[in-house]
This record gives sequence, structure tokens and C-alpha cells, in this order.
Amino acid sequence: MRLMLGLISLLALPLVAADSAGGPVTPWTTGARIAPVSSVAGRHRIHSYYVANPESPDGKHGLFFSSKHPAGYIGQVRILERATGKETVLAENVHTEDAHRAACQQWLSGGRRVAFHEVIEKKWRVVVVDVATLPKTVVAEDRQLGFGQPAGDLLPLYGCHWNPGAHRDLELWDAKTGKLTRSATIAEVDAKYGDWLTKEFSGKPCSIFFPVLSPDLKRVFFKIAAGNGGGNFMAKNASQRQGIVCYDFAQAKCIWQRGKWGHPAWEPDSRHILEGGNIRMHTDIPEFKYTKLADVPNLRGSHPSISPDGKLMVTDGHSEAAGGPPLEWGIMVADMNGGKWALLHSFVQSKGALFWRRNDPHPAFSTDGQRIYYNVSDGQFTRLFVAARTKP
Repeated sequence: MRLMLGLISLLALPLVAADSAGGPVTPWTTGARIAPVSSVAGRHRIHSYYVANPESPDGKHGLFFSSKHPAGYIGQVRILERATGKETVLAENVHTEDAHRAACQQWLSGGRRVAFHEVIEKKWRVVVVDVATLPKTVVAEDRQLGFGQPAGDLLPLYGCHWNPGAHRDLELWDAKTGKLTRSATIAEVDAKYGDWLTKEFSGKPCSIFFPVLSPDLKRVFFKIAAGNGGGNFMAKNASQRQGIVCYDFAQAKCIWQRGKWGHPAWEPDSRHILEGGNIRMHTDIPEFKYTKLADVPNLRGSHPSISPDGKLMVTDGHSEAAGGPPLEWGIMVADMNGGKWALLHSFVQSKGALFWRRNDPHPAFSTDGQRIYYNVSDGQFTRLFVAARTKP
């Protein structure tokens, strides 16, 4: 079995399974192998977020943020060749908002490009790197980076949430054309959900924040932010952030809204959103209605992600509800049809990068659904791990 780094011994860790008899969960309960992505010590190795797969679409490389800074917010954007373990630095001395999402580093254009954001002398910018030749392109300034799809060419951008200035709308940068286009506006959100904005944000000016493109690139969901001004982005109260709005590009309008933001993730059909707490929401139904995954433990603090075939969910959170030790976090895989689940790995998550906004495991599936990547903060450094299922 080829994992990201073939030079280290793979660790077969104990598994706790609720039901291992058949179904899509079984390959994760019968000898799944778990290992750190890199054996290089003395640094943090951080995967950005649960809505971003750190493995390239062709499965050959992995992407992560490395840092020797104790707080983990200054470092390098790197790729690693899975077959050999060879690392390539795409960007150095990258300063970020925090260690929670690192540089929001992500694959683009089928793996030919990598995008990230950084701040230089208090000025934010979004950068795209050509992986083959390594030149960098600054695609926008005074913006931050949401999350696109690795196979696509579109990047969603937004203004700095604490002080967006004139950049209060959603913009899309197209790698094919190099053009930046305004694609959804805060005025559209206000026209449809103005009463909610006024109530939630007390009439303060708002902006679109943290957009995530759907798998088919035809929709986007985003949060709303009301900034507190100034330049201090390293503060919990830099802005008020809440709610989730879904926008359809073809219809050019907002189609769905919920007043609360948890940890939403698109399902492969680009119609459903899976939320923390095992809640499934349908964006084609304007009113907020939901179902829950049946008989699957609800892990407090969970960040859910769905396998490319839509059959499995992986999530993190406090593992005690799934049979893990008290105060530890865990990685749980569950059948999207409910009933069957497995706790793959339970660990201490209270150490690692020493920042006020702590890094979470943020698990995500590889493109082929054979591997799960996640962060572990059980020691001095946050480390990126990979779990590989047995072959069917």
C-alpha cells in the first residue's frame, strides 16, 4: 500500500468499531494503517481545513504548511512527493492569520497550481504558484482566500473580515483567464435577508466572508461578517461572524439561508450540506429543514467531510461519545446511511501550535476516497497524519 511517505514504518493503531460487518465502513475497521505524513522532526506540519483535500487530484503529492515558530503562523507552503518523500518549498516566510487554517493552502487546476494567502507588512494578498515551474502570481490584494475545488480553476476571494473596506462582496478568480470577477454581493444578501442581518449584526456594515465553492462549481456557501475595524486580525473579536447563505451562480441569486454557522461541508451532489452534529441540509428547499445521520455518535467540535462517492463521512471532535478516552479528540468514519461507524484514532489535541486559535484535526478524504488526512497536536509540534483503508 503506497502512503504519502514510504520511508517510515506504518503504524497499525487500535480501532474501536460500532459495527464492522459489511458496508463502506468495513475497510476502515479491518487493518487500516495510520502514519505521519512526514518524518522530518522539529516543525509543525499543518493541513489547512476540512473542506480542502491536501492530496493532489492525481494522488502523487501532498500539500501542507510547515513552521518552526511555536505558534505555527509563520512558515512555508510545501508539497511532498508521496512515492519518495521529496519535499519542494513553494513559498517561504509566509505570514498567516493563525495556525487554525494556516495559509488556506489548496490545490487548483487539477493539481497544476497551488493557491494560498499571506500578509506582508499588514497588507493581505492571494497568491497562486505554478507547481511545475514555481513562479508566483499575486491574483489580488486586500483579499483573503476561501476554498475552491482542486479539479477546478476558480478561486473564491473576499475582503478582510475585520476591515474589508471596499471589498465586501464575493469575487471569483479564474485561473484559465486570469480575470477577477465580482460574483455575489452583500447587497443581494441584504435585499433578501435584511431583517436577519439587522437583527444578528445590530445594523453594522456587513461583508461576505469565508466562501466555499460546491463540487460542481455552480454554487457557493458563505458566512457573513461585521468587522470591528482597525488592523488587528489576531483577535477573537476582530469581527462578528455568523450565519450561512447559499448562492446559485446560474440563477444569480441567494437561494438558501440559515442563521447559524457550525462547520458546514458540501456533499458531492452540490445540493446537500452536511453540518457539525451530523445534520444534513438541502439547499433546494428554501426553508431550513434537516435530517440527521441515524445512530451515529455526535462528536462535540466536529468538522465533517464527505467521501467523493458520497457513501462515508469523516469527522473529528471529542471522542468520548464514540468510546474514546475522556478529554481526547478522535477521527470517526461513518456510513452516510447511518448505523455503522468506526473510531479510527483517538489522541490528545491540546498541545502543538501555541496560538490563541488552536489548530483542529480537520479531516478530509483523498480524491479516490482511499485515504484520510488530519492534524494531530499531541506533542510540541502539530503533525499531519494519513490513515489508509484496506483494499476491498
